[in-house]
Amino acid sequence: MSLTINLTVNGNTQSATAEPSTSLLDFLRDTLNYKGTKLCCNTGECGACTIIYNGKPINSCVTLAADANGAEIVTIEGLADGDKLHPVQQAFIDTGAVQCGYCTPGYIISVKVLLDRTKEPTPEDIEEAVSGNICRCTGYTKIVDAIQLAADRMAGRS
Repeated sequence: MSLTINLTVNGNTQSATAEPSTSLLDFLRDTLNYKGTKLCCNTGECGACTIIYNGKPINSCVTLAADANGAEIVTIEGLADGDKLHPVQQAFIDTGAVQCGYCTPGYIISVKVLLDRTKEPTPEDIEEAVSGNICRCTGYTKIVDAIQLAADRMAGRS
């Protein structure tokens, strides 16, 4: 028995059907065609599937699409303004923090939420904000550099 899911994704009202057991990640990727959100562990451990759900970062692989009925969601595709990347996206590119890129959308979403909350994050704030994200390619130094650069740019310090 399919359910009708109504939600807002990246500012656009969307409506589609899904089976009750469909994850929000699968619904976004396979039904609504938002491919930027990545499937990796499928257990909520790695953060590759992180999206903004009603203002908070969540792992979409362990959230049911049915639970998102009426929600406001932002995916990685919703951050850029046309051809102009969000400052967090640009900082990841400028510092070389993208490596293979698979985890990057989840990191960028987590960092955006952090920088929406605080313009001068401490090292502890940064560590906490990305504690649910795993990168298997880097030593995390470039990711932390990207976060600091994005914070500086968004606060007008760079």
